[in-house]
Amino acid sequence: MGKRIVFIKMFLLFLIILPETGFGQTTPGAADTTRRGAVKIFLDCRGCDMNYIRQEITYINYVRDVREAQVYILETNQDAGSGGNQYTFTFQGQGAFNGMNDTLVFTSSPDQTSTIIREKRTNMLKMGLMRYVARTPLFNEIEINHNAGLEQEEVIDRWNNWVFELQTSPRFTAEESYSRLSFFNSINITKITPDIKLEIQVDQSTNRQRFFEDGEKTEYIRSEKAIENLFVKSLGNHWSAGLKWDLGASTSENYYFSTEFMPAIEYNIYPYSEATHQQFRLLYSAGYQFSNYIDTSILNKTKEGLFKHEIRVAYQVQEKWGSINVSLSGSNYFHDFSKNKLELNGFMRLRIIKGLSLSINGGVAYINDQLNLRKGDLTEAERLLRLKEQATSFSIQGGVSITYTFGSIYNNVVNPRFGNGGGGGGFDR
Repeated sequence: MGKRIVFIKMFLLFLIILPETGFGQTTPGAADTTRRGAVKIFLDCRGCDMNYIRQEITYINYVRDVREAQVYILETNQDAGSGGNQYTFTFQGQGAFNGMNDTLVFTSSPDQTSTIIREKRTNMLKMGLMRYVARTPLFNEIEINHNAGLEQEEVIDRWNNWVFELQTSPRFTAEESYSRLSFFNSINITKITPDIKLEIQVDQSTNRQRFFEDGEKTEYIRSEKAIENLFVKSLGNHWSAGLKWDLGASTSENYYFSTEFMPAIEYNIYPYSEATHQQFRLLYSAGYQFSNYIDTSILNKTKEGLFKHEIRVAYQVQEKWGSINVSLSGSNYFHDFSKNKLELNGFMRLRIIKGLSLSINGGVAYINDQLNLRKGDLTEAERLLRLKEQATSFSIQGGVSITYTFGSIYNNVVNPRFGNGGGGGGFDR
């Protein structure tokens, strides 16, 4: 009986508090809060700061389901030749705005901060939305301004499309019985135009670990050096020809020196101009690989030169129902076709029904081309610290994510207190 009384008291308290919270009821002014006359949009954007966008663009309704939207907006991006990113905004009208479609592009520069890029991307969204807002009662609330000091001037590029990027990343950790010092240095040189693509990437990394036990010090070092060169020439809106030339050295992979020279040709079933939305690329490359090993290989080689080839098929698409990215590649050596590798990787994000989405990523590889493996057994430290490459016939990785959201279709309100999700993490990126 005592438990029943406590339960009744709690239930009566809930009924008293419920009207004050506004849950389950329509409060005065709710129609104004949801801006029912405004355009309803669904923004499909992975890297957008939604809090900032909602604060800056207050004259539309943000809905959680693409079927509820009057305008579906997809933002995609790809690397630009300047070192920045090219953002493509695709506007697709639905319902009353069916057939009103548009595409806008904004390209950031590498010297712009994330705050400036965020502002420019949001401004591009504002401009793209104007044609829809102009057909709603809220057009009376909009004012359009511009910088009166704008002047036309010819752009002179004294670098002639060459871009240089330098990076260094030293890290250090230490405790009583252990210390670790690592360096990563990189130089990236690019020249990208509509007709050619030239990339030179130079990387160097060193990872030194020291263990202290009973007054003795044990040190393990893993280092890698690589120079990757890529040159691509456009042969139209579907064909490209290129050359990939890599040089490197790696203590973990048993390479004192290695080089791979691989000419290639690629065909894209869809025009390259549609690359941000869909691609279906077939690439074939064939060339020569020379290896000078640190230790004798499992085939009793200290150095060898071999011919090999590779074929790769990649499919990518981004639409309102989700996105798919799948690639399948296979390679083998000409002297022995049993020395081969087959690899499948994929990522898929689907909107199944209202509020329910599914994301799947994974990869599987059949590996039978580890000609560089060291002869002999590995020590326990070499295995545990991954100091030297180990033999394997396959690799598998993957993950699944299921998300279901329900409730009000409107999500215009911004409340940044305690960070997103109440985690107290400070500023959200």
